[in-house]
Amino acid sequence: MIEQINNSTQYDKRGRMLLLRHVFLLLLMVVSLLKVNAQDRTLTLDEAVKLGLANSKTLKYSQSKIDQAVSQYNQAKDRALPTGSVSYMYSRAQIPANTLAFGPSSFSLPKSANANLGIASLAEPIYAGGKFRYAKESTDLLVKIARLDVDNNRDQVSYGIINAYYNLYKVLQSKKVVDSNLVTVDQQIKQAQRFFEQGIVTKNDVLRFQLQRSNIELNGIELESNRKVINYNLDVLLGLPETTQININQLNTLDHPVLPLTNYLDSAFANRAELRQLDLRTRVAETNIKNIRADKSPTLAATAGAYYVDISINPLPSRGNYITPLTVGLALSWNFGSLWTNKNRESEARIERDQTIINKGITTDNLKNEVNENYQNYIAAINKVNLLQTAIAQATENNRLQQSRYRSNIATATDRADAQTLLYQAQIDLELAKADAGLAYYNLLKSTGKINK
Repeated sequence: MIEQINNSTQYDKRGRMLLLRHVFLLLLMVVSLLKVNAQDRTLTLDEAVKLGLANSKTLKYSQSKIDQAVSQYNQAKDRALPTGSVSYMYSRAQIPANTLAFGPSSFSLPKSANANLGIASLAEPIYAGGKFRYAKESTDLLVKIARLDVDNNRDQVSYGIINAYYNLYKVLQSKKVVDSNLVTVDQQIKQAQRFFEQGIVTKNDVLRFQLQRSNIELNGIELESNRKVINYNLDVLLGLPETTQININQLNTLDHPVLPLTNYLDSAFANRAELRQLDLRTRVAETNIKNIRADKSPTLAATAGAYYVDISINPLPSRGNYITPLTVGLALSWNFGSLWTNKNRESEARIERDQTIINKGITTDNLKNEVNENYQNYIAAINKVNLLQTAIAQATENNRLQQSRYRSNIATATDRADAQTLLYQAQIDLELAKADAGLAYYNLLKSTGKINK
């Protein structure tokens, strides 16, 4: 009986060991799968922009617009090519009343008749008032406009990626400050507890530091939530798996020289896609005017034709039953009604051209305002960083003094905690200000049309 109990006990131990081994292996598999699914990836800003541009659905859609414009351009060239056509027709006529009487004489037709008619024609336009040339010029300009749309969209996509990248950088830098301050506050809590045990401070002093730690932890929870949202959005922008955790290399946010405002304005006038597009649209409008004028001109074309006429039911040529006339000539046509019907069309085309010119003036004014606003924001961002660096030095010195006074039991726990809070907030503000300054620079760069150059 005892041996059976021992055997049963050993069997249970072996079963539990086997179960634990399976559970351990299962946990290893789960951990490995999590590592595969949640991959860390460190990206520089340039790498992120290149990756985002390569995977942008917006740019792929813009590229399809270029392809469409090129297709329209090719169609315009095709309209200047010779046109040709071939047709064939068979007909059979039944003639019940087939006799015609002309006084004493009469004329009789057969009871039925067959006819096969084949026609082949070719026409080559020689002169059409320049309409074909103007159509090619217009569609060629539209291709260039479509390409500038891609450039403009590329700038927008790049800035969107840079904006998300800097937002993630701000969150990660703030989390570093939070983690550093948690370590500092933990040390302060331990010190306050020792002072409390020695009867130097009250329990309220210890609670004051613990409350400070809870507030920092709450800030950390909010930052982590923001990090997950921004990280997910950036994964989507870059075409990465949504589980990819993006790490950011240290950014140099203040290494960009500040040039005079006129430099940025000149760059915007030379590089902004919108201004170049409006120049092209003005040329399109002028070409449209010329095309409408060309409608008033006559058209001349060289023509050639071949005919096959067979009066038998058999469509194949049979000697004596068919004829094959061949023709070559010139075809001149003129819709002279366009001399008075195109007047209002030309007037409308002139108005459209004038509107394009006026729109360029409006766009230029808006561009000046945009560049100036972004320039002033960048200057203000740099000044804010410099001021916060001074505030950091002041808060650091204040924190050191309050720490020394607290150890000497001169300052209260509230004074000590307030000094730490001021330093903590100044550190957060500085990191955010540095990131805002870097983002303000790229915003200025985008307004000059050089964010991708």
